[in-house]
Amino acid sequence: MNLAVIGVNYNNTPIDIREKVSFSRSQKEKAGKYLIDKGIKEIVILSTCNRSEIYVISENLNKDIETVKNFYKEFFNIDNIEEYLFTKENKDALFHVYYVAAGLDSMILCEDQILGQVKEALDFSIKHELSGKVLNKLFKEAVTSAKKIKTDLKISETPISIVYIAIKILKEKLGSLKGKKACVIGIGEIGRLALTHLLEEDLCEIYIANRTYNNILDLLSKFHNVKPIEFEKRYEVIEKVDIIITATSAPHTILDFNHMKKIHNNLYIMDLALPRDVEKKVAFLENITVYDVDDFKNISEENMKKREELSEVAKDIINSKVEEFIDWSKGIKVDSVIKNLNERCNEIKDEYFKYIDKKLELDEKSKKVVDKMLSSALRRLVKDPILTLKGLKDEEKINEYIKVVNDIFNF
Repeated sequence: MNLAVIGVNYNNTPIDIREKVSFSRSQKEKAGKYLIDKGIKEIVILSTCNRSEIYVISENLNKDIETVKNFYKEFFNIDNIEEYLFTKENKDALFHVYYVAAGLDSMILCEDQILGQVKEALDFSIKHELSGKVLNKLFKEAVTSAKKIKTDLKISETPISIVYIAIKILKEKLGSLKGKKACVIGIGEIGRLALTHLLEEDLCEIYIANRTYNNILDLLSKFHNVKPIEFEKRYEVIEKVDIIITATSAPHTILDFNHMKKIHNNLYIMDLALPRDVEKKVAFLENITVYDVDDFKNISEENMKKREELSEVAKDIINSKVEEFIDWSKGIKVDSVIKNLNERCNEIKDEYFKYIDKKLELDEKSKKVVDKMLSSALRRLVKDPILTLKGLKDEEKINEYIKVVNDIFNF
């Protein structure tokens, strides 16, 4: 098994670049099929507001890493993308999967959305037949490990998310949300979470807009005391509110400068989308304050200290899980060789059974006896080599023995 992850994230890549390499669902499907056609064995694409990462299982790691790098450059048409792309291989890549799933690599340490996003990335790959035995096992193990870390270490006793921090900033800037009016645009996971937080505050009115109006109506049974509005009327409502939280999956901006410059009320906008929902120039309007996801990097440090201490303990747990997965993956290599040996035995058995049957014209009872004897003899022949392979622990020896078996039997 050769594993690699190639991509960009908030650690070293500005939002201007990240939003350009954010995958829509249709782009993920197109990208996955393209890379599979290029010879990559398995793929999972994780695309969030803070990261765009492609995980691959490969038979030729160096070649496939270059394939993914070139794909990023050509698919998104960004000549300088290699300045930002990072690559992690094998054990480092394994650690990264567990680390990301647990929220330890998130802008807001141990935030709660990433676990769902990791699960969605795997589900998408399974649905579109992009992943296989190794990545399916790895991502499921990472999700299970992340849940255990959060439970055992009580990392998420107080749920922390980008939305949580956004609401905290609004309270700091406005003094209180009591009597304020807000509009949430987008009803995905982040939009619904924003509604949940806002409904806990004593706001005067909460509006909700979405491109598909009927989807809002489906939410009204869960979110009471919110006012649905048609997407096309969003600017009319914006003139009435103090706060906008926007989190759509639109590939383009949905609040443009020409409309927003006509707004005269003081307004705080929390743009939690990637690509961003708000045109950049809107931030220069005197009466409007815009925050995007990168503005949360240095916010709420007091909430992070305890979590950072806990994350050091979590790293030890992850290292243990990584070693367990490496042991499992060694077995995958051996299982493949054992499967080939058994298939070769069956081929030989079938060949000689046909020869014996033709020469001796066996009755049905004799055929069963001969078939069983041939199978038994061939199984005994490969029994010791198989037991030896299964007993190997050292990866170098495993690779050495596998090469010998492959060469001898021309696998």
